[in-house]
Amino acid sequence: MADIPSHHFIYGTCVDFVTGEEIVDTDDERYRQKIARFLVEEKGYHRSELEPRLKIETLFAGHFAVSKIDLVVRLGDRRVMVVRYGPGSLVTRERPAIAAARVLDPGQRIPLVVVTNGEGAEFLETVTGKVMAEGLESIPCRDDLAAMCSFLDFSPYPEEKRERELRILNAFDVEVCCAGTPCALPGAKDG
Repeated sequence: MADIPSHHFIYGTCVDFVTGEEIVDTDDERYRQKIARFLVEEKGYHRSELEPRLKIETLFAGHFAVSKIDLVVRLGDRRVMVVRYGPGSLVTRERPAIAAARVLDPGQRIPLVVVTNGEGAEFLETVTGKVMAEGLESIPCRDDLAAMCSFLDFSPYPEEKRERELRILNAFDVEVCCAGTPCALPGAKDG
């Protein structure tokens, strides 16, 4: 593990519900684990259909950001839904989550997004960014999501618009330290 100071209280380690790996235990991670457990135990997804802890790295105007995608739901050979957790207001989480779903997989747009703070959720589609439903219960169960796949737009996001989405991710997800500047990451190239 990198020796980078954390802005989170670390309790030790915990076991990831999806992968069984040992990971750092924080308040945020406890919510992420709760969401994964909810998707499997309440919504009927298989652990093998959940891809945890994916990342998109961006560097714009000298600011390096790692955008974390907490979970991606894959049905068959397609990524169908991005789940992004963040504490606080859900509205402020919508735009970067949509951007991540549009660019994570260059071969396809991921058509659906869930933003959640662990207590509430919004369910959005990524073509227009429209909120389709609110609340954790609005997250579709596995069978409903599978049925939706026949009319969802999986077309790749236009190449000429990808950089704009990456810039949005960078702007929303750059870590700002207590000192008011981006946190220094050892060995990160500037560009």
